[in-house]
Amino acid sequence: MKLMLRLWSDEAGFVISSELILIAAILVMGLLTGLATIRDQVVQEMGDVADAVSELQQDMQWAGTTGHTSTVAGTTFTDQNDFCEAAGGVSDQGAAAGSLPQCIALTTSDEE
Repeated sequence: MKLMLRLWSDEAGFVISSELILIAAILVMGLLTGLATIRDQVVQEMGDVADAVSELQQDMQWAGTTGHTSTVAGTTFTDQNDFCEAAGGVSDQGAAAGSLPQCIALTTSDEE
């Protein structure tokens, strides 16, 4: 019983532990905010890379070839618009600098 009473009345370390809890809570909130920002920027960069790949010129053509005993007809390939690409558009990027590429929308919950 004396041991329990002594432990109950012991206040050594109380202030230190409450300060550590406060500091840890602030660090966790800052870490979550930073990680959410990093996530959004990684998604943005992946969208930019996908847009750059979709803008590669993939059209090709060659004329027919005639050899000594054979003939090969020419061919042509015209790259079609990609998914979400505006018809006749030069770029999939949004109008404003730093805006999200078309077809990429970041949705976040209110719990962050």
